[in-house]
This record gives sequence, C-alpha cells and structure tokens, in this order.
Amino acid sequence: MPKMKTNSSAKKRFKVTGSGKIQSGQAYKRHILTKKTTKQKRNLTGSTIVRKCDEGNIKSLLCMN
Repeated sequence: MPKMKTNSSAKKRFKVTGSGKIQSGQAYKRHILTKKTTKQKRNLTGSTIVRKCDEGNIKSLLCMN
C-alpha cells in the first residue's frame, strides 16, 4: 500500500503544538479592513487553537490519524 500524502495547503496553514493541539492563523484580516476598528484588527493578528469539531478534518489532511 502506498504512503499517505500530506495535503500541501494544510501543512502550510496549520501547525501542531507540543501538546498535540492544532494552531492556525486568524481569519477576517485579509480585506474589508476599513470598517474594522484598530483594536479588532490588532486582536486578529497572531494565531489561535483550532476548535475540537474541526480538529478531525485537519488531522486527516495532515495524515495524523
């Protein structure tokens, strides 16, 4: 049986932490930034932990199952 291939776009977008959680960048900071407050835009920088309900799909893309 051939090896499983990791999804290329997923490996660029997600990172696994030491405890096994999946980290990703924040959404909603690409465009339509004029109507968002400075505080809102500042809080959208950095990364967040992916929710439990989405973790399974991402782990399968990263071949972690």
